[in-house]
Amino acid sequence: MKIISVKSLFHSRFHYVKVETDEGIHGIGECTLNSRQLAVDGVIRHLNEVLPGRDPQQIEDLWQEIYRGTFWRGGPVLLSALSGIDMALWDIKGKALHTPVYNLLGGKCRDKVRVYISIRGQTPEEAAENALFRVGQGYTVLRMCMDQADHGIYEPGKIVRRSAAYLEAVRRAVGEDVELIFECHTRYTPVRAVELAQAVAPYHPLFIEDAIRADSPEAYRHLRRHSNVPLGTSEKLGAIWDYKALIEEDLVDYLRPDICNCGGISSMRKIAAYGESHYLELVPHGVPHVGFLANLHADFSIPNFYCQEDWLSDSHPDCLDYDVTFQDGFLTMGDRPGLGITVDESALLPYESYEHPHWRREDGTVQDW
Repeated sequence: MKIISVKSLFHSRFHYVKVETDEGIHGIGECTLNSRQLAVDGVIRHLNEVLPGRDPQQIEDLWQEIYRGTFWRGGPVLLSALSGIDMALWDIKGKALHTPVYNLLGGKCRDKVRVYISIRGQTPEEAAENALFRVGQGYTVLRMCMDQADHGIYEPGKIVRRSAAYLEAVRRAVGEDVELIFECHTRYTPVRAVELAQAVAPYHPLFIEDAIRADSPEAYRHLRRHSNVPLGTSEKLGAIWDYKALIEEDLVDYLRPDICNCGGISSMRKIAAYGESHYLELVPHGVPHVGFLANLHADFSIPNFYCQEDWLSDSHPDCLDYDVTFQDGFLTMGDRPGLGITVDESALLPYESYEHPHWRREDGTVQDW
């Protein structure tokens, strides 16, 4: 079997990659990097000049060649393209062997995958109401994020001081048996993160997510020294080498790789195994559609997986067919070969440009989104 083409498929702002072979088997993956999709497409176009003629079943060798076979390594653009191709190669291998990808990863470690969903609200009371609605749907883990920018103006200090009121209201509404994740989106400095951790500690969140940039172990050392609230991070990190300090120094408690930019299924398995040696659990960052379905195969097969951000239960894209069922806060998956996804290319929406919000502080300084 040989690769004959590698190409992008866009569904609005979502970026898929299709790898075709000379035996009529093709694989699908996702490489969405919001606001930089066209840069990733440039890498896909280049790799379409490199990969044809190669054996798609040599997944690890191809991964190493794409990542290490160039002078410029890593970075989210290259890794997003590699992530999508990696998923597609696993899809091809599963189809060729007539088995789901999770079987190729060692088989299922669990019968169902726990998922969590995000809640929002303009007031603490509204957030609590939304939380109760989601608990009524069966979710046992919720995430909340204080992402209230006022006409593009975001002042971290004000938001930190409001956060405890929101978390208190949600905790009172849902009780003690629902796990709560407090998302920060890497918006805070270390000192603000310490202030936040101390404020929300009485409401025992499962963890604070991305309080500060994951690429700064020094900042996490500071936060660790001044708080005992569990910490989770890494959706903005790349492959396994980016995790060395966080894992080796036990600076975080939960790992959150994004399968669409960490290097795909192959890379996520390595990150999980690295974390397992330090008793860390995996809570992968949610990605929509194809990437989410690929992530489920890893989730089923990884022993130290805890829960998965849910991007699928609220909607079913018209262009995709798959066998996944939501019930009582968990997802189950059938036994279709490969990733179990069929893409109706005629139903794909035209490419639509997307740019993340650009926020400022009151004095005009750029604020992390």
